[in-house]
Amino acid sequence: MHPADRAGARESGTALEVLGAFLRLGLTSFGGPVAHLGYYREEFVRRRRWVDEQTYADIVALCQFLPGPASTQISITLGTARAGLLGGLAAWCGFTLPSAMAMAAFALSLGTLGGLESGWLHGLKVVAVAVVAQAIWGMSTRLCPDRARASLALGAAVLLLAWPSALAQLAAIAIGGLFGWLLLPGAAPVSGPPLRVGVPRGVAVACWILFVGMLVGLPLLQTVADSPPLAMFASFFRSGSLVFGGGHVVLPLLQAAVVPPGWVSPAQFTAGYGAAQAMPGPLFTFAAFLGAVSAAPPGGWAGAALALVAIFLPSFLLVWGSLPFWDAVRSRSDAQAALRGVNAAVVGILVAALYTPVFTSAISGPLDVALALAAFALLQIWAAPPWLVVALCALAGFLTDLYISG
Repeated sequence: MHPADRAGARESGTALEVLGAFLRLGLTSFGGPVAHLGYYREEFVRRRRWVDEQTYADIVALCQFLPGPASTQISITLGTARAGLLGGLAAWCGFTLPSAMAMAAFALSLGTLGGLESGWLHGLKVVAVAVVAQAIWGMSTRLCPDRARASLALGAAVLLLAWPSALAQLAAIAIGGLFGWLLLPGAAPVSGPPLRVGVPRGVAVACWILFVGMLVGLPLLQTVADSPPLAMFASFFRSGSLVFGGGHVVLPLLQAAVVPPGWVSPAQFTAGYGAAQAMPGPLFTFAAFLGAVSAAPPGGWAGAALALVAIFLPSFLLVWGSLPFWDAVRSRSDAQAALRGVNAAVVGILVAALYTPVFTSAISGPLDVALALAAFALLQIWAAPPWLVVALCALAGFLTDLYISG
């Protein structure tokens, strides 16, 4: 029997067991997607032995190929491998809900914490500049290692700065994929033993039909139904469907979804993004903050739940829809080439987001620039944990505000 088959046939578990395992990680897994991969390997490969090394590597490859939050998709896949579809849902609940509830509570408490003009919240906005800059630095060295992909990234940034809209982001991703398919061949396709996780092909096909139907149908439904909750759900579903390259890349998509319509102010958006850096679990739980603080109904806890379900639903549909077909896709070199072009374009999209809304809404003078540079140095040079840098910047913003007002 193949090792991947043995991983699935050797043992099975319960959804409650999966929930407990991932709830612990959801409360303690600071550090972002790369750190999450290490936590998963230690917990589920080495300690619990739910899967072997090769199966885990196959799962990581699949979830990095798909759009969406890779660490969350890996958790869904591991939970599904352990306890079926219900196990995948339990893994998501345990890993995601702690930080999502904390972000929603933070949004609802803004009015009692000094408002958006308070110094510590300004510190959160400044730290977001450093966090996004560090993400761009790391992603550019990995995803744009040659002249062709660096040029594609810069072209995407120019397009987004000149034409700041959700349509421009889709165009940049599509052009990147076409560019990669035509001009970036040559890398050997991923090879290895087959990945087998128990999702029936009928369920997989239904997931793909639902995913494509919602991606196309929700915007069409908006044109005939004047419903703010529907508009919010459609915007967050689209954002969760089109993110390539990691959690930070959702920033420009969400900004285009919630700031131009006036649902969330630029200051609220940047402060919430800064706070998200101090949370364990996936960065996509930033959506709970945006849904809770949104001026469009429903807002509050209902808005947080609506936004959270909408942004993560594509991950379930894509993972469950892809598992039975992954081996055929990863053997194609043209699919790998297109993905390389998409990833390069994503770096450019993030460069544009660094300028607006992150930089323009956070930096108002030399002191802010100095604080952002110090935060970047702590993250990039000294490898300080993000939650610590967030706390230090909030404290610095608070002390600066006291000094200026005093």
